[in-house]
Amino acid sequence: MSDLFWLTDVQMARLEPYFFRSHGKPRVDDRRVLSGIIFSNRNGLRWRDAPKEYAPHS
Repeated sequence: MSDLFWLTDVQMARLEPYFFRSHGKPRVDDRRVLSGIIFSNRNGLRWRDAPKEYAPHS
């Protein structure tokens, strides 16, 4: 699944301070979700049309 990631470790480290903190509920993989958002925006897709590896659309 690493070929689906759009962000490098350095880019994720720069973005990490802006993520919300988890309050009791385990966090999802932020890199996976951000990569899905980038993929959807670059290709003009709705979230439900992106590959399921990014995250469920619900």
